[in-house]
Amino acid sequence: MATDVVMPQMGESIFEGTITKWLKKPGDKVERDEPLFEISTDKVDAEIPSPSAGVLKEIKVNEGQTVPIQTVVAVIDGAGGGAAAAPAPAKAAAPTPAQAAAAVAPPPPPAPRPAAAAVSAPAMPAAAPQRPAGERIHSSPLVRRMAAEHGIDLATVPGTGAGGRISKQDIEAAIAGGGAPAAAPPSVPAAVAVPVRSTPPPPPPAAAPAPPASSGGQAHVAFETAVPREKIYFGNYQVEPMSNMRQRIAEHMLASKRVSPHVYSVDEVDMTKVAALRAKAKAEFEQRYETKLTFMPFFVKAAVAGLRAYPTVNASLDGTNVVLHKEINIGIAVALDWGLIVPVVKGADEKNVLGIQRTLNDLAERARSKKLKPEEVQEGTFSITNPGVFGGLFGLPVISQPNVAILGLGAIEKRPVVINDSIAIRSMCYITLSYDHRVVDGAIAHQFMHKVKETLENWSEPVL
Repeated sequence: MATDVVMPQMGESIFEGTITKWLKKPGDKVERDEPLFEISTDKVDAEIPSPSAGVLKEIKVNEGQTVPIQTVVAVIDGAGGGAAAAPAPAKAAAPTPAQAAAAVAPPPPPAPRPAAAAVSAPAMPAAAPQRPAGERIHSSPLVRRMAAEHGIDLATVPGTGAGGRISKQDIEAAIAGGGAPAAAPPSVPAAVAVPVRSTPPPPPPAAAPAPPASSGGQAHVAFETAVPREKIYFGNYQVEPMSNMRQRIAEHMLASKRVSPHVYSVDEVDMTKVAALRAKAKAEFEQRYETKLTFMPFFVKAAVAGLRAYPTVNASLDGTNVVLHKEINIGIAVALDWGLIVPVVKGADEKNVLGIQRTLNDLAERARSKKLKPEEVQEGTFSITNPGVFGGLFGLPVISQPNVAILGLGAIEKRPVVINDSIAIRSMCYITLSYDHRVVDGAIAHQFMHKVKETLENWSEPVL
């Protein structure tokens, strides 16, 4: 019995997905719940398991294609038989004498065309259907963002998805067509006499695109509308299309820089006390709880203290309204081999060091194995990123929308500092705060940073 494999819905607000990689080929045996293909959505990249055991009979949607949810993307033959072979071409029947004569006879000459013909006035392009006033427009956040970026009124875009939903392909078609239809041009005469050639001129031969000439510097390559899915090699450099995740990151970063006026504050924290406590407890912590103890839970707890003291930093902006969140859900940026994702530690203010560490380890592991759920990267109220883990002295990160601030952590390293007029060697760390100046003022930002600094330098919470 054949089983249809469909594009799953990876969250309430997700209505389409892009197949980025097939992990099996037609004819391969698959087990139930074995990873079958990878998808990319607005929220997460994920591996999709096989719904049943059998043999992958047919792949209906190729890599790189975006389709609505519940679209059949493949078929699994549950009987265990091999993939269906392509049908052999039917043997042509012997032609009849009449058919043979018709094949040999030359075609009749074309009828002569008149020198001029009356050509009707070109039909005006039909305006896009306007939705009734008040009707809800169904679309994903990605579609709404693309429409806003290109100045397109979604009410003028016909939706081809389920229930009239506007899909990514719909908005891309509207962008390619120039958005909402322009006003109708002036009327033209009903008939215009134009000369007509007796035979149409042959189309010019399509010239093969030549590789751009090397100028010794950065090469710039112009592509057609359809972005190539494969790498292109030109001598000593190559060009490759952005992955779906890379495109989403680009969209989010551009939107954040365009929407939020970024301001930055930098401070320095003495991490000597925390470093000594961690060094003393990490072996027993790992043995007792079977998980490693990192510095991140200390920074999360310090951020929670700062957000409690200054709730304006734990906010988002909705039009002209500032939304102050009662929950403290902290997004932690996780670097992946293929991009970046920000899973969220929800209820961070209700967790101790052990609870935060376990949550961080679980989210990071599942992010790298593409096992995150869409809801696990949503509802963040504040974010932390850690360029210091890669040796960065400090960074000035871009705010993760719709948050109004993000904390950046630099490398923890020993430096000489002055303490009570004496030079001492201490474990120091630069921290930075990127904040949206529409909501957070400099005074609040620096008070928040001072609270984070004070919490870390005077750490008192046990970790065992």
